[in-house]
Amino acid sequence: MDTDDLFDFPIGMPLAARMRPRNLSEVYGQQSVLGPNGQIGQLLQAASESQNLVPSLILYGPPGTGKTTIARLLARQNNRRFIEVSAINSSIADLRTAMQTSKTDIQNGLAAAIVFIDEIHRFSKVQQESLLKAVEEGEIVLLGATTENPGFALTSAVLSRASVIELSTLSVEDLVSILRLALTDERGLHGSITATDEALRLIATLSGGDARKALTVLETAAVAAERTGTKSIAVGEVESAISKALNRYDSTGDQHYDIISAFIKSVRGSDADSALHWLARMIVGGEDPRFIARRLVILAAEDIGLADPNAIVIANSAMQIVSQIGMPEGRIPLASTTIYLALAPKSNRAYQAINEAIADVEAGLTPSVPRHLRSAAIGKDPGYVYPHDLEGGISDQSYIPTDSARSYYQPKEIGFEATLAERFRRILTALRRKR
Repeated sequence: MDTDDLFDFPIGMPLAARMRPRNLSEVYGQQSVLGPNGQIGQLLQAASESQNLVPSLILYGPPGTGKTTIARLLARQNNRRFIEVSAINSSIADLRTAMQTSKTDIQNGLAAAIVFIDEIHRFSKVQQESLLKAVEEGEIVLLGATTENPGFALTSAVLSRASVIELSTLSVEDLVSILRLALTDERGLHGSITATDEALRLIATLSGGDARKALTVLETAAVAAERTGTKSIAVGEVESAISKALNRYDSTGDQHYDIISAFIKSVRGSDADSALHWLARMIVGGEDPRFIARRLVILAAEDIGLADPNAIVIANSAMQIVSQIGMPEGRIPLASTTIYLALAPKSNRAYQAINEAIADVEAGLTPSVPRHLRSAAIGKDPGYVYPHDLEGGISDQSYIPTDSARSYYQPKEIGFEATLAERFRRILTALRRKR
């Protein structure tokens, strides 16, 4: 098959590259940012009125949402030189060259260049901050693209000099629209191949909000259909083009933080099914199972606590088991523990109590230990009452100076903690302590 005939474009140019939007109005799924009320839309309007370029920006969002495309279109719309740098394989020397090029433009009466840094989060602190002077003095306009949370990935100095614009994951409907355009547009398949609605929705669903992946799968399926002579893409061609969902998970990047957060919050919210989905995403994405197990131990202590004291025992056992047996078998105790913790009664009262006690100590509440409680006096000082010598096993003696006494633990009437709450009330009565 002659690929050049099929696509009517230079051989080797990917469909995703050919279908890049030619102007901002062709960018799908980012209307909240690019529209008249969006951050970039408002900045462009202001730029048009004052003849100044929009300020330095950090474009933050998942892969395939249009970060590079938007940066290029902003440069074109503002008639600026566009210098593209990849943080993966560039050095400070490359940045200096880009900055010098922009300074030369300014000296020649032109506007400052846009320096676009893809994957800017991969730059070291030194590399990031080497840009600061040029940004401050208007020698360049910095446009950075990152898939990781700028608050974690970029230095505070960079963030103070650039506005962060967050792009949204593309919806299935957005991706289907992009795929339909690629089927008919002269830059794409130009009507040489058709596709069923079911096939397009399957591609969109499998692509995880990534337009680049969706177009790549469509191109692969189109080649397969062309080879078989069907000239039509059905579900079968899509399934042959991609054997399983394109799992969008980076175990060292922003997805690492977002998905573990969704996982923990689902368990805390007692939604076992949702928790299992996020667990599966991490497992398929190659997350360290020991990390997942450690987070479950923390959750058992913080969010379940005394409502089910067995929860932390089970979570700790799972952590040890996973460390010993590894994957893929480790997924089973992880799943069992996830379900148990999700369905367990929840209480964070022990967590709150220790936080409040620590806050008081840090605020200066540090009374001296009463004489009868000091180490040298235990069992010897007649002022100390040994509880085991009493019938009820509880002495109403003072265990902290009265003016420093505080109430921290407020048991929750749920699960086993309800039993503790009743016991606590009886103890407080015996201690002659009021709440």
